[in-house]
Amino acid sequence: MSVKAFELVSAVEREQLMGEKVRITIECIECCGQHLYVGTNDCFIYHFLLEERTTTKGRLAYSSQKLLQKYLGLKKPVAELKAASALERLIVLCDATIALVDMVTLEPVPSGGAKLKGVTAFCINENPVTADPFCAEMAVVSARRRAVQICTVHEDRVQMLKEVATPEQPCTLSVDGYFLCLALPTQYMILNYSTGASQDLFPYDSEERKPIVKRIGREEFLLAAPGGLGMFASAEGISQRAPVSWSESVIGAAVCFPYVVALDEGFVTVHSMLDQQLKQTLSFREGHILQDFEGKVVLASTKAVYVLVPLPLEQQIQDLLAGHRVEEALTLTEGAQRNIPKDKFQILHKRILQQAGFIQFGQLQFSEAKEHFRKGQLDVRELISLYPLLLPASSSFTRCHPPLHEFADLNHLAQGDQEKVQRCKRFLISYLREVRSSESANGFREDVDTALLKLYAEIGHESLLDLLASDNACLLADSAPWLEKHNRYFALGLLYHYNGQDSSALQMWVRVVNGDLQDSTRADLFEYVVDFLSFCSNLDLVWKYADWALQKDQKIGVQIFTKRPISKETTGQLNPDEVIKYLEKHHQALVLYLEHLVLERRLQKEKYHTHLAVLYADRVLGLLSRPSATVEQLSSAREKLQRLLRESSLYRVQLLLGKLQESEVLLTERATLHGKLEEHDKALHILVHQLKNSTAAEDYCTWASEDHDPAHRQKLFHQLLSVYLDPDVPGGAQTMEAVDLLNRHADVFDAVQVLELLPEAWSLTLLRPFLCGALRANIHARRTSQVALGLARAENLQLHHDRLKYRGGPVFVSEKRGCQLCHNTFREPDCVCLPGGTPIHTHCAAQRLQDSPTKRRLDHGHTSNHT
Repeated sequence: MSVKAFELVSAVEREQLMGEKVRITIECIECCGQHLYVGTNDCFIYHFLLEERTTTKGRLAYSSQKLLQKYLGLKKPVAELKAASALERLIVLCDATIALVDMVTLEPVPSGGAKLKGVTAFCINENPVTADPFCAEMAVVSARRRAVQICTVHEDRVQMLKEVATPEQPCTLSVDGYFLCLALPTQYMILNYSTGASQDLFPYDSEERKPIVKRIGREEFLLAAPGGLGMFASAEGISQRAPVSWSESVIGAAVCFPYVVALDEGFVTVHSMLDQQLKQTLSFREGHILQDFEGKVVLASTKAVYVLVPLPLEQQIQDLLAGHRVEEALTLTEGAQRNIPKDKFQILHKRILQQAGFIQFGQLQFSEAKEHFRKGQLDVRELISLYPLLLPASSSFTRCHPPLHEFADLNHLAQGDQEKVQRCKRFLISYLREVRSSESANGFREDVDTALLKLYAEIGHESLLDLLASDNACLLADSAPWLEKHNRYFALGLLYHYNGQDSSALQMWVRVVNGDLQDSTRADLFEYVVDFLSFCSNLDLVWKYADWALQKDQKIGVQIFTKRPISKETTGQLNPDEVIKYLEKHHQALVLYLEHLVLERRLQKEKYHTHLAVLYADRVLGLLSRPSATVEQLSSAREKLQRLLRESSLYRVQLLLGKLQESEVLLTERATLHGKLEEHDKALHILVHQLKNSTAAEDYCTWASEDHDPAHRQKLFHQLLSVYLDPDVPGGAQTMEAVDLLNRHADVFDAVQVLELLPEAWSLTLLRPFLCGALRANIHARRTSQVALGLARAENLQLHHDRLKYRGGPVFVSEKRGCQLCHNTFREPDCVCLPGGTPIHTHCAAQRLQDSPTKRRLDHGHTSNHT
């Protein structure tokens, strides 16, 4: 695809060079700075001064001034000119002879060593290997032999250093350092003249096409290959770049990075070295010379000289971007990195990436656009500003100048296509979410978060609540009207809360719950408000909205108090007494709150337990007096009351007993209260004779003895047995209940006491299960005690054994063994044993104890008297 990379500008016109001499033609050119040298077919050298100037349209133009011309007197064409600026010499090839000419006066240097004959071609080594700055290195093709001569050029002489043999006579050549790139009649080759190593490249027929060998960089050459290809070859003989496809009839080539310029019979073609594509074609007739001099590409026809002026790189890139050729623009930018200072390149590269991103954004290529925005470190506000009203009114952002894109806003980009608008908004959401999680949003987090909130609110995105519930920088002044506009009242409440305006948040939510505002975000908003109040540290707000919540639903509303977290800090804590007083007008809530204090928090305060028990009792009594009360309601209420009466020991028993005393239905509850007063006989009398529930009586005995020793348990069951056997009550003794009690709980009773208590008329068969169980329990207890006694004796025996083992074995003394203290032998078997088993005389031990009272005393537990 084409791009305008160069402009053809005239440098030396025909009239300036030859006047009216029709037969004069240009044979060679050389340019050194502003100085242009032209060699003609009539053996003249012309010296021009080129001056650059800028036209009124901003284009580069050249004006030339002829300074001098010199006839060499050989009547042969000047074949080649090369400048050695450090020496102020021109190296001239004319009539197979190399001569030196003064660059200023064009006068030949006096003969002597200043000429070299029998030369067909030469080239200057632009990467010299000698350290002398006042000489030039040169490679010369000899006309008389198959060889290349390595020479140095001085102010007054040409000196040959080395001659290198070649397989064939070279047609042309180029040199870099020690490497010669040779075009032989049939092939190209690389030759290291220092080591003699060579590398054949590829075949080429020099009779069909003129060979081209051009040094384009350090140890890299450009060659004209068969098939109309421009091949790149390194000094190692390999190609590190893809070839460019140019004309079969190329007669000259030059490199102006990143372009390869080629000249054929009618055109100048420009190819990119980066992607090998043809970028530009210029018509140029009668051209036969194309060379580059220090980045300046010079063309010559037979009659005039032109300069190919490269357009500024930025202009080329902008032209590519204007044609939406993003990849080519980026390739050109990155390829030109080596020719641009690092700081300037970074600025340019970032801008090009940003522009490329906006182009692809306009084409809805969002993934590519996002990648270019990221690499180009785009100020995300450039993108946000395309979306009307998304930037906060307080934002100080202004768009980049010159602009990065051609869009006024999103509406201009979409041209009324709402599907495109929605896709662009979804892209911005994803991009902003990535940006806010990175460091690239630093400095303008408020703009990013506010824009994201507005997008979420507008399209009803589920992440709106997540944004507001997390750390954010949304501006309240901009965001609140936007949320209200789109009926996002719950989200608006969250925003108020995040900004410390809980009163406004609650006011908004209450209006939604009451139906004054419509927002279906949360179906459980009432429960959410209650939960919010339960964690609210502002007690004024809690009291303000508690009554509203309790009027809505006492069961849920009381959670404001029951779900409140418990903390050691007094700030934000509610006094339970104040809450109870407040809840007196809300009976259900009061019961639930007291249950929370007593059953969940386990507060050990008599007044809370008594209050709850009284409320339970009132509830039961109220149901009993209400004919419409169901069995299920009464059963549930009594179960709660009975559980509290059994489990709590803090309520005022007499008070409750007074409330329940007159009820002939609540016998179980009255029995429990008598049990709390240790009035077990009354409790059992109620259960057995009034309630007539033997199972309840047995359960009572089990419950009343839970935290007591077995003797108390036995006492209660004996008491129950006595109640069963009491003949003085209406109906007489309850024989069957007594028998069942004995048979079921034989292990609890004292059999001897039971036998003394039972009437003599009872048969043993009736009591057989009890007697067997009692006997078994007695035998089990006796045998268990025997086992325990045996285990204790065994343990004692083991301890004695361990003690003896600790005291050690026998101590041997003899007449041949001496005392450790006096060193005299033992005459008597009596001795004292030191720790470690060493025997000493008894009198020595006594003496030692007397003489050294501060020494460690001998442990009598470690001594032994063994013979």
